[in-house]
Amino acid sequence: MLGRALDDSFPAEVRRNITVLTVARLCANAAYRFSAPFIATVARGLDVSIADVGIALTVAELAGLLSPLTARGVDRLGHRRAMVLGLSGVALGSLIAALAPGIILFAVAVVILSQTKVMFDLGLGTWISTHVPYERRSAVVGLTETSWALGLLLGVSTMGLAVAVFGWPSPYLLAAGAVGTMAVLVARRVAAPTVAIQRDRPTNRVRVRFDARGRWLVLGAFALMASTQSLFVTFGGWLQDDAGYSNVALAAVTFTLGFGELGASLLSSRRTDRWGKERSALWGAAIMTPSALALSLATSRTALGLTLVIVTIVAFEFAIVSILAAGTTLVPGSPARGMALLITAGTFGRATVTWPAARLYESVGFAWPARLCATLAAVAVVAFAMAQRRQR
Repeated sequence: MLGRALDDSFPAEVRRNITVLTVARLCANAAYRFSAPFIATVARGLDVSIADVGIALTVAELAGLLSPLTARGVDRLGHRRAMVLGLSGVALGSLIAALAPGIILFAVAVVILSQTKVMFDLGLGTWISTHVPYERRSAVVGLTETSWALGLLLGVSTMGLAVAVFGWPSPYLLAAGAVGTMAVLVARRVAAPTVAIQRDRPTNRVRVRFDARGRWLVLGAFALMASTQSLFVTFGGWLQDDAGYSNVALAAVTFTLGFGELGASLLSSRRTDRWGKERSALWGAAIMTPSALALSLATSRTALGLTLVIVTIVAFEFAIVSILAAGTTLVPGSPARGMALLITAGTFGRATVTWPAARLYESVGFAWPARLCATLAAVAVVAFAMAQRRQR
């Protein structure tokens, strides 16, 4: 279905498999994204505090700092094996989360889930880089990144309904089954790398050296991911604690958010290659800054505040999708390592903010996480502006 959005100038391998890979990533993203908006639900299911779940999620994010090592594994395995192993790991982590009797095993589960999802993402990025030239890469990346939005729109919303109807373990059991099924489909459909592609893979002696543009991109990814994380781990609790939203109502909100993110991903797919990757990311972060600042002043007005949450997160989605393709150029000869560096920076940003944002929410309310989001988004604006200047 998504292959119809690409003309015949794109390789047949890409047009034939882009839908399957996007659905696979949708399922993996749903498993990964469920815990943040439903952090209060997870806390109740495990009989712990929101801050305790925040610590578990922080540990999982910190495990993402191993992404450069994961990228080396992807280089050795090839993109097909990396994607299959990554999906299998996400399914395993989801199953462990469903069966976890307490917060410690749940933390282990989300670490496995998050790091193996990185392996799948890097394998997918390498697959795209192998088949699509850089100047046209955002068109394909934007289509596959609809899975991030659809993971929220369809996946997390469905998991939220499942927990409302069937109880706490059900959402992760559902995710484990879906991701495991997609691992089998990917193994059957995606072609293995050719010998020529394997010879082009770098050895472990490749040194990562940043130019000025690369350093600003890494800083921008850190600030961008940190800014949105401060909202993601707190807005669900805000809606449930202050506005009395049920799990079903929160699932409806995540559905709306996912719809907005989907539009942002599609816009990036159609326009980012033309507008420029750094410039597009800059515009997204520039919208986030005043929107999050206004949100900090509107937390007592649920309808307005929720609208601003949606605007901020949709702007973030456009920015992050726009900048991902640029990561494939950071390390010559290894798009997986370049993407891993951006992912590592973003992961460190999320890890840095997750626990402080949860503590801020519990201590002084939702306004301060929103202010933190605005501040970090402003840092991302500066970083992407400098990266664009260095590119020129």
